[in-house]
Amino acid sequence: MTELFGARSGGEKVGENEVLISTARQARENAHAPYSNFRVGAALRATSGRIFGGSNVENATYGLTVCAERIAIFKAISEGERGFDAIAVVTDTDALTPPCGACRQLIWEFCGDVPVILANLKGKIEVIPMRELFPKPFDSSNL
Repeated sequence: MTELFGARSGGEKVGENEVLISTARQARENAHAPYSNFRVGAALRATSGRIFGGSNVENATYGLTVCAERIAIFKAISEGERGFDAIAVVTDTDALTPPCGACRQLIWEFCGDVPVILANLKGKIEVIPMRELFPKPFDSSNL
């Protein structure tokens, strides 16, 4: 079930997510987006409690651009983490921006059905279970 919150409403769940959103906002400041000017920040929380931030990094060829969500996941995996319980994505848009298709595949592969916390710089927040964003995933059960 999708949950939609204002900047500071929604109870304890939002409080738990505020650290992730704050980390994603900070990561967004490091985005390298000279071509699109579309800066994205992400923060992934491991079950150990560690949080990994990521920002999008563009390349002139576009195809080599890497999304913020993937960078956060790759950082966590490269540092030995294997279990995750939430990911946040922050953009500076009025409409909240969900992960792209490639990121959805990687989030499912490494995180499973975690809450995906979408937020913007104006304080709008929406929490969507990964299964709603990616209802028919390709995973190891298909191999």
